[in-house]
Amino acid sequence: MLNNEVKLSSVLTAAKVIPLVVLITVLTALFGSWYTVDQGERGVILRNGKIIGTAEPGLGFKMPMIDSVVKISTQTHTTSYQSLQAYSRDQQPATLRASVTFSIPPDQVEAVYANFKGIDSLVARLLDRQVPTQVENIFGKYTAISVVQERIKFGIDVTEAIKKSIKGPVEITSVQIENIDFSNAYEKSVEDRMRAEVEVQTQLQNLEKERVSAQIAVTQAQAEADSQLARAKAEAESIRIKGIAEATAIKSRAEALAQNQNLVELTKAERWDGKLPTTMLPMGTLPFIDAVKTK
Repeated sequence: MLNNEVKLSSVLTAAKVIPLVVLITVLTALFGSWYTVDQGERGVILRNGKIIGTAEPGLGFKMPMIDSVVKISTQTHTTSYQSLQAYSRDQQPATLRASVTFSIPPDQVEAVYANFKGIDSLVARLLDRQVPTQVENIFGKYTAISVVQERIKFGIDVTEAIKKSIKGPVEITSVQIENIDFSNAYEKSVEDRMRAEVEVQTQLQNLEKERVSAQIAVTQAQAEADSQLARAKAEAESIRIKGIAEATAIKSRAEALAQNQNLVELTKAERWDGKLPTTMLPMGTLPFIDAVKTK
């Protein structure tokens, strides 16, 4: 009697459990037979761990409990390197901060999963090994001054070196050299040198200014001297011409007198007012006697 009750209880329990298991199985199969892939991702479809294909963004279906989908981002990613140590060509130590921007080509997601399982492992095994090495190598080709003066070219050289050195299912978009820090002693020496160069330039500018001012003064003095000389020449020429004129006049009068001896007496007579002198010197002669004789 007791055994019959136990058997009946077991049958009732099984009758309750089996439908529940069937329901769970059906629900699992139902919800496990589809998947979604977001835009900016690709899915790697695995069947019992083996890659059987890739999935585009959207809704997809798979074999429940047999197939699985691993999603890999194809968007742009950036990884940063905060303290890269390097020496310049002139043996100046520096700490650099750089960042690398990259993406996974959609057709390379299978290779990413097959070789690295995911992006984090890819970064650790490819980028983290090559970026510091290439930055150090390229930095060593520049002097401390030239790497600052040609920072754009330095960034381009580093980008090309990293792209050439990284072989794998990744596309390097760009490399940014965000900062270069030299030692405090070197930066102070640069500041002192720049201050000295500024002082030299200031002195050169002052000397040039003084030279120009002196040249202007010389030019002005020369102009004043030329002006005075011109005035002196003009005055001398005026005196010379005036003297020539006076000499010519005197000569003309002398020649006129020589040709006419009575011209003087005639001039006197023309100027006489008709009055005799009131005072006569002893043994003196009366004026115009010769003029009267002439008449």
